[in-house]
Amino acid sequence: MDIGKLFRLDGRVALVTGGSRGIGRMIAAGFVAQGARVYVSSRKADACAETATELGENCIALPQDVSTVDGCRALAAALAEREERLDILVNNAGAAWGVAFEDFPEAGWDKVMDLNVKSPFFLTQALHPLLKAGASAHRPAKVINITSVDGLRLNPWETYSYHASKSALIYLTKRLAARLIRDGINVTSIAPGAFASEMNRAARDHGEAVAKAIPARRIGTDEDMAGTAIYLASRAGDYVVGETIAVDGGLVHAALGGSIDG
Repeated sequence: MDIGKLFRLDGRVALVTGGSRGIGRMIAAGFVAQGARVYVSSRKADACAETATELGENCIALPQDVSTVDGCRALAAALAEREERLDILVNNAGAAWGVAFEDFPEAGWDKVMDLNVKSPFFLTQALHPLLKAGASAHRPAKVINITSVDGLRLNPWETYSYHASKSALIYLTKRLAARLIRDGINVTSIAPGAFASEMNRAARDHGEAVAKAIPARRIGTDEDMAGTAIYLASRAGDYVVGETIAVDGGLVHAALGGSIDG
């Protein structure tokens, strides 16, 4: 057993949506460090270009809005013009919406459910040929959905569509895993807890206060997120199928009380 290569991604091709910032960027940086060629995509072209420049020559900007089915198909077509296969897809692009029950709008439901549930499905569908081309009997292709601890437990905020979407994506992960395993594609998910990001401003701006409710007594770091994604994407995670890993400092499975935004 060559432990030195167990977590390497040399020669692998990856696509990370929402890859220009936050959790997506953490994952992209980890993949690049392990030897992968990584395409980062988001709707903001400038942000993608900036991230690609910062992460080096093995990171390529491929901006696209994936909030619609047409956008998902356009991203798949753009990648197919550059690559003959895709080894790793990270469905990370997402949105949240918090409004009181009495005032929660239809727009806050549709935007979140479309981007957080519909888009991962249709992007995976559109990239299916490239993922199959990247899969083999001894090396499966990987799809990693970024879900949330809020798909596993409640937070104290009125984020109705976000909770529903992340729970749905966890079960969509299982359903996709059951179908795509026959094509040599492993589907899993990561459910982050408190990581500093634009979406989780509480952790970003009030990390010390948020940490008090976490059994590990800290918020997540770039290394925590990158390490889990590398594990699932690499040979080390080849026998993990349909699973959701909570990366949350024990919030879901070791907390005795209290809650934070995930």
